[in-house]
Amino acid sequence: MSCPICSKESEPKYRPFCSRRCADVDLGRWLNGSYAVTADAPEDLEEAAEALAQETQRPH
Repeated sequence: MSCPICSKESEPKYRPFCSRRCADVDLGRWLNGSYAVTADAPEDLEEAAEALAQETQRPH
């Protein structure tokens, strides 16, 4: 398996990365928002709040 940051061979200690540096680069990308996980939730906060309120008001 190759490192997703630099494409070198991954090191078992840092898998899937080759080094601590590449692992830190990846973490930094997550923390600054370079990566994003897509969601099917409404983008508008008011719309999301209304949907949540409607779900909690439904009888179980």
